[in-house]
Amino acid sequence: MQKNILIARIFFILAFFALLSIKNIVILIITIPILWIISYKKAIFLTKRVIKAIIIFNLGVTLGYILMTIFKHINPWHYVLYINLKVFVLTYFVFWFFSTISPVQFMAFSKDLGYLTTITLSQIFSYKKTFEDFKLAFKSRVYKLKDKDPKFITRTFEFFLNKALKDADERTLAMKARGFFND
Repeated sequence: MQKNILIARIFFILAFFALLSIKNIVILIITIPILWIISYKKAIFLTKRVIKAIIIFNLGVTLGYILMTIFKHINPWHYVLYINLKVFVLTYFVFWFFSTISPVQFMAFSKDLGYLTTITLSQIFSYKKTFEDFKLAFKSRVYKLKDKDPKFITRTFEFFLNKALKDADERTLAMKARGFFND
């Protein structure tokens, strides 16, 4: 088992940097079906997940870059296509890899990284569960689109903000108790 994790770590690092070093759009386009073949049963699920994860960030960066290039009279399309393909390929690879290998096991070579990974994942799952609860509560209270209560959405946002601040304090204290900070 330890040998498999070591091989997985080496594979991840080599593959990630190999994908990162691709500079050719055609190779990036060819890489996408290869990744789909490698993850054949999870391809549709992972593709949807990757698109959801990168759409807002990539859209903002892409639009900002296009606006900047318009003012500078530069053709943006080659770079826009390149950077969006690169982000898709790297994100897809990372999602696929960590859907097959546990991030906690992957980081277990370091006690501190293993601990931080566990804390991070537990917080992510906790927030995800709470978000799903709020989403179901909202759906059960809204019959029509016009009945949306902005106060509900505002209170939900305030709840997550307060929860994040409180959790950050608790995590900091827990990390100090385990020797993560020297001050």
